[in-house]
Amino acid sequence: MEVRIDSSVKEKVESIRLGCLVYDVKVKEKNEELWEKLENEIFPQLVSVIEEKGINGVENISSSKKAYKSLGKDPNRYRVSSEALYRRIKQGKGLYQINTVVDTNNLISLETGFSAGSYDLKNVKGNIVLRKGAEGETYKGIGKDDINIENLPVLADSEGAFGSPTSDSTKAMVTLNSEKILTLIYCFSKDENLEKILNKSKEYLEKYAGAENIETFTVE
Repeated sequence: MEVRIDSSVKEKVESIRLGCLVYDVKVKEKNEELWEKLENEIFPQLVSVIEEKGINGVENISSSKKAYKSLGKDPNRYRVSSEALYRRIKQGKGLYQINTVVDTNNLISLETGFSAGSYDLKNVKGNIVLRKGAEGETYKGIGKDDINIENLPVLADSEGAFGSPTSDSTKAMVTLNSEKILTLIYCFSKDENLEKILNKSKEYLEKYAGAENIETFTVE
């Protein structure tokens, strides 16, 4: 499987990089230790950061929103998922508990400020490209109606788009039956140490999701 970034994105957002982790896993409903970390450590830390800087003052959220503007998408109408998570924490709503992979995915996003997505590779056909959403293009979002992905940076396989930093489609969503996963970090900053983020993400996926045989790589 090849992952690449199309020129339709690179020409507008030179800073774009992708951090990728491919691994085997037995997905479970919940990891209690992960939720203790989220509720007792991560959420309080983020509340302090948000009170001090505001959500738009978080560097990696800000750089993600700038990338959306460069591609012609309104980041205040189509929020990057990391910003949406931060807003839930700010409002005291916490996070939805989904499963061990998705919950760990959200931990990575909260710690980095970048959007992260996890995809069931058995439902991905052929190679993957990050490209710009075409005019009028949509897909069925997870727990949502059709999402307008025009001008969004979107992941696509040979059958079409299935993911974005705003909201993923149902096509490759992670379930309790998923076994081979791609977790992908949408990095919109040249200043960020993506290798360090990948190493930390690998630790989290092993510890909280039981991931095995993890391969990490970056795409520029």
